[in-house]
Amino acid sequence: MIGALLLGLLQALAPPVAAETLVPNELGRVMILEYHKVDQPEDRWTRTPANFRRDLETLYAKGYRLVGLNDLVDGRIALPAGTTPVVLTFDDSSPGQFRYLERGGEPTIDPNCAVGILEAFAARYPDFGRTATFFVLPGASRPNRLFNQPEYEKRKLQYLVAHGFEIGNHTLWHANLGKYSEAVVRTQIAQAQEWIGRYVPGYRIRTIALPHGVYPREVEWALRGTANGTTYQYDAILKVSGGPTASPFSSAFDTAGLPRIQALERELAYWLAYFDRTPGDRFVSDGDASAVAIPRGSRPRLRPELPSGLKVVERD
Repeated sequence: MIGALLLGLLQALAPPVAAETLVPNELGRVMILEYHKVDQPEDRWTRTPANFRRDLETLYAKGYRLVGLNDLVDGRIALPAGTTPVVLTFDDSSPGQFRYLERGGEPTIDPNCAVGILEAFAARYPDFGRTATFFVLPGASRPNRLFNQPEYEKRKLQYLVAHGFEIGNHTLWHANLGKYSEAVVRTQIAQAQEWIGRYVPGYRIRTIALPHGVYPREVEWALRGTANGTTYQYDAILKVSGGPTASPFSSAFDTAGLPRIQALERELAYWLAYFDRTPGDRFVSDGDASAVAIPRGSRPRLRPELPSGLKVVERD
């Protein structure tokens, strides 16, 4: 209750800026939100279904639109003018993220799990987008082993891939990679990838989220390698905190350490209010996916090499 009042107070103090008044700035920062449990009651690592729905409503009303994590990494931002990308991620493959209910002998998606809520919201607001990245634990103990319904593991992973969601590596069973030797680190990552590949053959996992936010002794061990005949190579590593990330077109964009915002009431309230107060720090699309719109004079902040085919447009 106190958290909800805090969020309401901060939003009242910093009313949203209308999308049509936002100046395009594709060097602005982007929020990668990090969720864990979607369940009752609200807690440190738990967002209730009602509050998750409210998060989506708030993001939509403030002009945020979903983009896939892989698209962010690639710098493929195709959004309407005046809107801002936001990325949703879910760690630990807990039951409330994706649950099937048995109804009439046929499994149906629980409308109160994260996937069910996202699907319903996308049906209601098609322009919001329909994607998220799930960092799963294929070898964890229950209830975190692939959403805790063994009979539906294959069905769930295939559903995610077929419906525009992404799957990321979170190690085999949430190993603290800073504690282990190179061989164990590589085995944890490779075996998780191999396990997922049994259910979605040919699917390329492109991102890894570090359990506890802890890096192995060598970053390279997490990015690429081979263990037990399985080779992996990842395009980005995600942390567990750190605030918004730099624009994918910025020289400050670090794919070896993308920060995230934990989806807690206080954290969400702070960053939503921050971008309402300081819209000039917010990534705002110009509506042209073939161009990167930047403030005049800010070319030195661009990456040395932009994704192929993109032109730069300076704006006052």
